Amino acid sequence: MKQTLSELMRMSRICRMVFATCLGSFILVIFYFQSMFQPVMRRNPFVVDGCCRKGSRNALQELYNPTQPELSGAAVLHQTRRDQVVDACRVYSASSRKRRVLTPGDLKHLVVDEDHELIYCYVPKVACTNWKRVMMVLTGRGKYSDPMEIPSNEAHVPSNLKTLNQYSIAEINHRLKNYLKFLFVREPFERLVSAYRNKFTLKYNSSFHKRFGTRIVRRYRKNATQDALLNGADVKFKEFAEYLVDPATQRDGPLNEHWQTVYQLCHPCHIHYDLVGKYETLEEDANYVLRLVGVGDSLHFPSYAKSTRTTDAMAAQFFSNISTQQQIQLYQLYKLDFLMFNYSTPSYLRLD
Repeated sequence: MKQTLSELMRMSRICRMVFATCLGSFILVIFYFQSMFQPVMRRNPFVVDGCCRKGSRNALQELYNPTQPELSGAAVLHQTRRDQVVDACRVYSASSRKRRVLTPGDLKHLVVDEDHELIYCYVPKVACTNWKRVMMVLTGRGKYSDPMEIPSNEAHVPSNLKTLNQYSIAEINHRLKNYLKFLFVREPFERLVSAYRNKFTLKYNSSFHKRFGTRIVRRYRKNATQDALLNGADVKFKEFAEYLVDPATQRDGPLNEHWQTVYQLCHPCHIHYDLVGKYETLEEDANYVLRLVGVGDSLHFPSYAKSTRTTDAMAAQFFSNISTQQQIQLYQLYKLDFLMFNYSTPSYLRLD
């Protein structure tokens, strides 16, 4: 009786094992046929394959140790620009009593591309709309292919791009150490005049007129009309300059991003930027970044041939309408941007 029961239990175990084996084989067969009938996807050049990431060179490695001969010359130029920033920061640090530790809130201008391991600090009035479009192509995983198909207003929607302040402290530190960090800069007073022209002389920017224009008129214009006080649509450059150098403006809080210094927006004395691009060589520098990333054959930075762009001659004309004192004060405000990015003191300034 005991022997019969033992044999039955052994037969039961054998049956369960056979059933499990058959079931496993059946599942494997299903997965096999599913994989056979999966549609073959064309590889998108802006999607990085996760399987192939390990061991491949990223943009940071290609910048410092280029394997492409055509990139070697540019690497020397960008080393010179990095050295210029380091030297200026060292001089400033030695003469300044201010010591500051960055917080995540300081990193909201740093756009992150996880797939290509990039961090881009955007500076308004330095082609940032087109750079945001390009970053949307790079991070869109095939959603976009042509930057210029993306409407300019969509490029500025915060949720379309992820910024570094959205990560944990550990994640921030990892990305700052391992990703290629870059920014684009412009002659400081050309950028300042460009911001003034765009935000205070164009009718469609009524939100800036209301938010800043009315405040500027109220503070600095004697005998202002009711219309000017109500709408702030006719701010003069002289009034704008007075607003910028007024200590009361500094007490109000940080300057608006469109005329804030690059030093305060991107913190180049706290964050080591691997590449500093310049507005004056925009397409060349931008396409160099894209070649480092490995998408230079399929993605090009949008051409820029806008006839209304602010020039040095135009900036000189605006600065001729403000006092020597205001010129000196404005230069002091933007001095670090001039020094860090190797821009000469404008010849039209009256600094004596």
